Amino acid sequence: MEASIIRNPFSFPLFFNLLFISISLASSTNTSTTSLKISKQFIKTSCSSTTYPGVCYKSLSSYASKVQTSSLKLANVALTVSLQAARNASSNITVLLEQKGITRMETSIVKDCIDDFGDGIDELKQSLQEFKSLGGGKDVDFQLANIKTWVSAALTDEYTCSDGFEGQKVSSSLKNQINNTILDVAKITSNALALINKLSASDIKKS
Repeated sequence: MEASIIRNPFSFPLFFNLLFISISLASSTNTSTTSLKISKQFIKTSCSSTTYPGVCYKSLSSYASKVQTSSLKLANVALTVSLQAARNASSNITVLLEQKGITRMETSIVKDCIDDFGDGIDELKQSLQEFKSLGGGKDVDFQLANIKTWVSAALTDEYTCSDGFEGQKVSSSLKNQINNTILDVAKITSNALALINKLSASDIKKS
C-alpha cells in the first residue's frame, strides 16, 4: 500500500505571505535609508553657506528625518537648537556663581551675563512663536523680518555677555569659561540666523 502524503494546504500561501512581508520591509528600510541620506546631504549643503558649517551640520544632522529637504523646517530646527543651547549656556554660567573665591566684581559680571542671556532666550522664544504663524494670511516678508531682528538681537545679547570684562580685574579661569560658553552658543545662533536669512516667501508656500 502506498503511503499517503498529507499536504498542508496553508503552507504555500503562508510562505508567500511571509516572503512578501519580508520584501516589503526590506524595501521600506532601503527607502528610509535613502531618504535619510538625501536629507543629511541637504543639511550639509545648506550649512555650507553658514559662518560655521561644521558646527551647523554637527548640531542639525541628527534632525535629518524631521527636516527632510525643507529649508523652512531646517531653519525652524536650527532656531530650536539655538534656544536650547542658550538655555544650557545660561545654566552653565549660573553655576559659576557657586565657585569658591569668586569676588564681588566677578559675581556682578556673571549676573549681568545671565541677564543678557535671559534677554536673548526671550528673543529666541519670540522668533519661534512667530515661526508657528508664518503665512496664514499674514505678510510673510514682515514676519521674516521680525524673526531676523529678534535672532540678531539674541546674538548681540550673547556677545554682550563678555562686555563686562572690559577694564575689570577678572580671573583668567572665569573669563575663559564664560568666553568659551559664549562662543559655543553664538556659533549656533549665528548659523540659525544665516539659514533664516536664506528663507523666502516661496519657502513658506512649499511647506
